[in-house]
Amino acid sequence: MAKEKRCALQHEVTRDGPWLIRTYAGHSTAAASNALYRSNLAKGQTGLSVAFDLPTQTGYDADHPLAKGEVGKVGVPISHLGDMETLFEGIPLERMNTSMTINATAPWLLALYVACAERQGVARKVLQGTTQNDIFKEYLSRGTYIFPPQPSLRLIGDVIAFTLAEIPKWNPINVCSYHLQEAGATAEQELAYALATAITVLDFVRDGGQVNPDAFPRVVGRISFFVNAGVRFIGELCKMRAFTELWDEICRERYGITEEKYRRFRYGVQVNSLGLTEQQPENNVYRILLEMLAVVLSKKARARAVQLPAWNEALGLPRPWDQQWSLRLQQIVAYETDLLEYDDIFDGNPVIEAKVAALREGARAELARVEEMGGAVAAVESGYMKERLVESAVARFRAIESGELTVVGVNRFVESEPSPLIAQGDGGFLAPDPEAEARQIEGLYAWRAARDGKRVAAALADLEAAAREGRNIMEPSIACAHAGVTTGEWAERLRSVWGEYRAPTGVGKAAPAASGNRERLAALRRRVAEVSERLGRRIKMLVGKPGLDGHSNGAEQIAFRARDAGFEVVYEGIRLTPAQIVGAALEEGVHVIGLSILSGSHLPLVEEVLKRLEDEGMEDVPLVVGGIIPPQDAEALRQAGVAAVFTPKDFDMTAILDEIVEIVERDWREAA
Repeated sequence: MAKEKRCALQHEVTRDGPWLIRTYAGHSTAAASNALYRSNLAKGQTGLSVAFDLPTQTGYDADHPLAKGEVGKVGVPISHLGDMETLFEGIPLERMNTSMTINATAPWLLALYVACAERQGVARKVLQGTTQNDIFKEYLSRGTYIFPPQPSLRLIGDVIAFTLAEIPKWNPINVCSYHLQEAGATAEQELAYALATAITVLDFVRDGGQVNPDAFPRVVGRISFFVNAGVRFIGELCKMRAFTELWDEICRERYGITEEKYRRFRYGVQVNSLGLTEQQPENNVYRILLEMLAVVLSKKARARAVQLPAWNEALGLPRPWDQQWSLRLQQIVAYETDLLEYDDIFDGNPVIEAKVAALREGARAELARVEEMGGAVAAVESGYMKERLVESAVARFRAIESGELTVVGVNRFVESEPSPLIAQGDGGFLAPDPEAEARQIEGLYAWRAARDGKRVAAALADLEAAAREGRNIMEPSIACAHAGVTTGEWAERLRSVWGEYRAPTGVGKAAPAASGNRERLAALRRRVAEVSERLGRRIKMLVGKPGLDGHSNGAEQIAFRARDAGFEVVYEGIRLTPAQIVGAALEEGVHVIGLSILSGSHLPLVEEVLKRLEDEGMEDVPLVVGGIIPPQDAEALRQAGVAAVFTPKDFDMTAILDEIVEIVERDWREAA
């Protein structure tokens, strides 16, 4: 009898289905990435998440000067339809759910995806997936924007209207708060700025005339979000519950959405990568697990899709085994534990409810400030959002430096045995293929030579006409894809219509945070003043971001702290050529140049900067470099003439600037 009761109880248990299990992947070439995707799918991954390289994200072909050193580094290069077909060869798109982290060129990559599906014989209406397509956070944090806000908003609207009619299962935008947190956002700011973006987009679509009012609830229902989850997982869990409640409130009260299914807060997540450490990198496995719990424990606020970084992303590109480790972590939580057998275990918890209420209140207040300015576009163009993010990032970095915020292995418990995970010959990560860029360029030349030039010209002419006339850009873009147009050609034609944009840096106006260690900063200021007096003027430093890497947090924090310490700082933002950097250094008469490069393209870019400095007779101006730089590359840079190399383990910005002052002073003494 007891055995029968146990069996009956077991039969009563029902399990929810697991979330979509993904890994964010893409590197070197379309063929190499295809092999990785097929391998991961065979291991139980249930969806794809495509990482594109920076030239693809910013609308350049592989042979463009700005693409030098960037091709295939942080993702897969897609120059044309042939690359897209190679990327998905042997992968049935009618059965696949594909997420594409693409923003400024989102209409183009979606056009290539649709054209690829059509070449496979797959109807548009059965395609499932997501284009990130959130340009606002690119202005604030990630930097892969091209056009000004208004034309960019129009492109977002075009994708939404097109998918609503043609690809009804597609998520046309993933409003992305992930990179806001990595840029320094507090939980309240992350909530407010993401919701402000969603409101701006929905208001634009509602009033834009492309969508029938009767279909607008379906537009709201297809809005999805992409969030971040840090290691303070109780607060992050509460943030997600606040997100769901605020979004339901906005859908009901602002847009009058009555159907519950259209008000659901649908989101995917990648847990925090910024918090992964170069020091004691094995600790990152535990961080990743705890961060994941924040987005799966609460049933009412559970993620629809999860992708986890690999433990070694602070070191370099993950190997297939590293991605498998993160994949298995998801599978163990989803399939071995009893998590999916229970209703929400936090309902009615007074501690959780109080925290959620506080987050809602703080987010509403910040959202109201953005609304008073005129919405997300105005808050971007005025620099307001960027300045607030820089201030929040300053406070976080200073808390780490002072020890107020503990990071195990970084500012506390730093004693460690050597890690066997990085003792192998490859250093614990996948080295980029040094020939990938040359092969991509060679393939690009062959593609251009084989296509019908008249068909390409006609397709591009219609694309430009659509942009100028206000027609939806998607069908002309799909025609361009089939005609053989390249990524750079598509983007260049639209640049000719709308121009390019330079977003505010947020460094000039952001207010200094209270220092966690005023004595050390005061000592640095005194030293800067003393050396400046010997030089006859203030130490002048140029902080540069060469290439296409738009992750500007480190550069902004160094520029901000240097200014606070008494340096005169020249910082002109992201996406500069080596020629522009050296030209600015010459014009400004700087004492030192600091480059920030996080995309893995440090060797070719630094080599070109050093050569141009020599050509201008400025080889005596010291050059320092920061980024995700493996030890062997750091040594190569020093051998080439770089005065100092800083990596993520160098978290103490006061110490970094103190070393830069020492370099400037030593250089002055040697020249005297």
